[in-house]
Order: sequence, then structure tokens, then C-alpha cells
Amino acid sequence: MLLAFSVAPTTTDSADGSVSQAVADAIAVVRASGLPFETTSMFTTIEGDWDEVMDVVKKATEAVSAVSPRVSLVMKADIRPGYTGQLTEKVKRVNDLLK
Repeated sequence: MLLAFSVAPTTTDSADGSVSQAVADAIAVVRASGLPFETTSMFTTIEGDWDEVMDVVKKATEAVSAVSPRVSLVMKADIRPGYTGQLTEKVKRVNDLLK
């Protein structure tokens, strides 16, 4: 399973509205999980089985909840049993077609 998610506080004490520290706390959870992942400016995509991935999302959300009473969570999943390494292979297949 590939799961792209974005988790962020809906409130912040930062004068400029930045949520970077809370997002960094969530990404620290992802890194500590040991699952393959990729972080972009809007989402983090992780790869693993259903229970592993959902556990990471829950813990990342809890990390953000520690600094905000309200949290926004967006998820999108690609569930394809029997396939692994798709975090990079899906992109490789498209890039190969573009050559």
C-alpha cells in the first residue's frame, strides 16, 4: 500500500502562521517508523502494509495534536496487494514512457 497524507494543525502560535514545527514533529514519526517514505512540499507518501501505514499516520497525527487542539488530516491510498517498491517504481514506469 502507498498512502499519501498531509497532517497539520489548524491553529498556530506563530505570528506568520507557520506550521513547520508541527509538521516536522509528524515527519519525525514517519522517519522513526522505518517504512519507505518520500516527503514533498504538500504530502508525505509512505509504503507498507495496511496496519503499519495506519499506525504511522495515527502517531503522526497524535504528534501534531500535541501542539494544537484541532488538526487537519488528508489521505489518499493506492492499495495494490502483492506489489512492493511502488514508491519509486510507479514514477520510474512513467519516466520510462517519457524517454
